[in-house]
This record gives sequence, structure tokens and C-alpha cells, in this order.
Amino acid sequence: MAEESSFSLGNKKSAEAQSVQSGLAAPIAGAYSVLQEGLNFTSLDSSDGVVQPFPRSPKLQRKISKAGQPSQEQLSRCLEELQAERSKTEAHIQSLKKRKTDLSRSTEMMKQQVRECFDNIRAILKQDEHATLDSLELDLKRTRTKLDQVLKNWKQHQDQVTKSISNTQRALSKHPGAEEGGQGHSENLSPKKPDAFEKEIRLNGERFEKLLKTLSSICKNLKAQLERKTLLLDSFPVVIDRHTCHSQITVTSEGRGMSFSAPARPAPEHPLQFDKVCCALGSSSVTAGQSYWEVDVHCCDAWAVGMAYGSLQRKGRDKGAQLGRNRNSWCVELRNSNLLAWHNDRHVVCLGVSQTPLRKVGVWVNYDKGQLMFYNADTMAVLQKFSAALTPVFDRVHHQFTEPLYPAIRFLRPPESQMWPNHLELCHLNTP
Repeated sequence: MAEESSFSLGNKKSAEAQSVQSGLAAPIAGAYSVLQEGLNFTSLDSSDGVVQPFPRSPKLQRKISKAGQPSQEQLSRCLEELQAERSKTEAHIQSLKKRKTDLSRSTEMMKQQVRECFDNIRAILKQDEHATLDSLELDLKRTRTKLDQVLKNWKQHQDQVTKSISNTQRALSKHPGAEEGGQGHSENLSPKKPDAFEKEIRLNGERFEKLLKTLSSICKNLKAQLERKTLLLDSFPVVIDRHTCHSQITVTSEGRGMSFSAPARPAPEHPLQFDKVCCALGSSSVTAGQSYWEVDVHCCDAWAVGMAYGSLQRKGRDKGAQLGRNRNSWCVELRNSNLLAWHNDRHVVCLGVSQTPLRKVGVWVNYDKGQLMFYNADTMAVLQKFSAALTPVFDRVHHQFTEPLYPAIRFLRPPESQMWPNHLELCHLNTP
């Protein structure tokens, strides 16, 4: 029996050795485990029955330790790279500090220049104020001189009347019966009547009224120009995108003017082109920040000016392609001499409309805050403000812009008795 056990154990060891050597998918640690299980080994110093791995040889440990440590050359190269990076970082920090100092200096220079400009404006206003006041003072002096002369004449007449009264009283006291006997003497003094020119002696009221009207107009214009100057800082160069123009719109060579022509121009239809609505979009979009642009409308009797998403419908004549009749566009439009603001197929009457015809429309958009405002660009009166907070009638939720905005212009059909509108022009805003 002992020989059979020894023989079977030897065969088992031989079979396991052949399995390991034949490259079966067992790792070395697994081979150790199988070997231990076959031999039923138990570590003598292990009380909990946990099998410990064989210790690595000192030679292998030195090799692993040597492989894990970088060489002197690698450390030197790494040190050089770190020193270079530190030098670059220090240089960049110094550059940022210099920019910070230059920024403060530049701001102070700009402030000084602004102060000088306003000082010049104040000096001109002060000079004109003194000249105007001097003119009024001169008018007052001339009027006073004339009145003093008239007053002097009336005082002389008063003295003569007083003297005549005294003489007459003396004559009465000396000759009580002179009147009965007909022997008396009395001074005859003709009454004095005001001269006609006395009524005309006054300050030049008409001239003064004209002066006040002129100053009031200057004040309004100055206020409007000062408000406009802030918007001009965000001026947005607008050029018409010819691919979007309706076939009856003719665009000037520089891309700023557009006219309506009765016969359609022969050209292949573009996918972005409006085929039924006589409309056109700008070539550049607004996607962030603030932007301002103006359009001259005085040569057109029926028009619409506004902003629209690029997803605005281009084909067909329904509301999806008309400015202000959908969620994708906002506009003010003049039709039948009525100025209305439109969005989402709702409208209100525009504010700030004067008796004089509207010449220029200003459009200001704050994309980040979802605000859109239309101005009378001559007086800077607000025609309409689209805002989530102020215009609930236009669907407040939709006044956070979600797509790029494009300038939009449309020719509207006038009444049958009028001619088709002629021309609309995008304004140059390089100078006030």
C-alpha cells in the first residue's frame, strides 16, 4: 500500500509539473496555490492558517529598487525643467502686475481726457450763457434808457402843472373879486397825453421767447446726444445678407441700402431667401453682450424693423415668416401712419411718438439680460422696450434669448392709394 501511495503521489507531481511546463493559463501564484493544496502544506509560524508568499531574493529586490529610482541625468533634467517653469511663471506674474499697473494708469488717462472734454463743453456753455445774459442785459439797458427819457419828460410836465397850480392859487388869494370883475389872470396849461411810442417801450418779448425755445431745443438735443453716445459705444455694423433678400429687394453695393423694385430680379432661389414676405436679415448675429444699430426710414411709408432668430421661417406667407407674428422675432412697424410694436402675434401702440414723422429707428439689445429696446434715434425717446420684467403682454417667459439674433427689415404693403415704399438705409455709426 505504501508503494502504491508513493507511486500515485509521484504520478500526481509529475502530472502537475507537466501541466505547468505546458503553459496552461495559471499564474505563478496560482501554481504555488495548487502545489500547496496538493501537498497539503501549512506554515509552521502561521497560527491562523494564512499562507505567506515566498520572500523575494535580495538580488531581485536590489534590481527593483534600482529600477524605481531615477538616474542622476533624469533628476538633473527634471530640475532644469522645473527651474525653467518657475522662471516663466515669475515672468508671467510680473507681466500681469505690469498690466494691472498700466490698466490703472490708462484708466486715469481716459478719465482725465473725459474731464477735459466735459470741461470744454462746460466752458463753451458758460461762455454762451454769459453772452446770452449780456444780450438780455443790453436789451434791458436800452429799454431803461428810453423809459428814463419818457419819465423825465413826464416829471417836467408834472413840475409845470404844480407850478401852474401855485400861481393860480396865489392869484386867487390876491384878487378875490377878480373873477367877478373879469380882471384876473390865470395860466393856461395844455394837458399832456402819453405818446404812442411809450407803449412800445418794453423788453423784446418775442426775441426772448425765441431764445427760450431755442435753448429748450438745444437742451433736449444735447440730452438725446449724451444718451445716444452711450449706445454708440456698442454700435453694431450691420450689412444686409443678400442670400436672405426677397427677390423684389435690391441691395446697394456696400450692402447698407435696400430698395423695393416692382419686377422681381432674375436669380435662382436660395434656401435662406424669403420667397413670399418682402424681408431681409443682417449678415452678422448677436450672441452675447450689448449691441446697437440704426436704420433710416424717412424715405419709406410702410416698414418693419426688428430682430429675429436665424430659425425664422423663410418660405411662405403665414405668420411664421412675418416679423413680430411669432416667437422668433420682435419688431416695430409703421403701417397706415400707426406705429406698433409686435412680438408673438401680439402688439401694443408705441410710446414716445411725436407729431413729426419718424426719421431714424435705433435698436439696442442686451442679449445676456434678454432686453430689446427701440428708440427714436433723433430724440432718443423710447418707442418700445421688450423685457421679461416690464412687458408681460408679450409672454414674459420667452424674453430670455436662446438663439443668435439677426437684424431684420421688412417692406410692408402700403394702402392702395399710395406708392410702394422706396428705400431703407442702415446708418453708419462710426461718428455721432
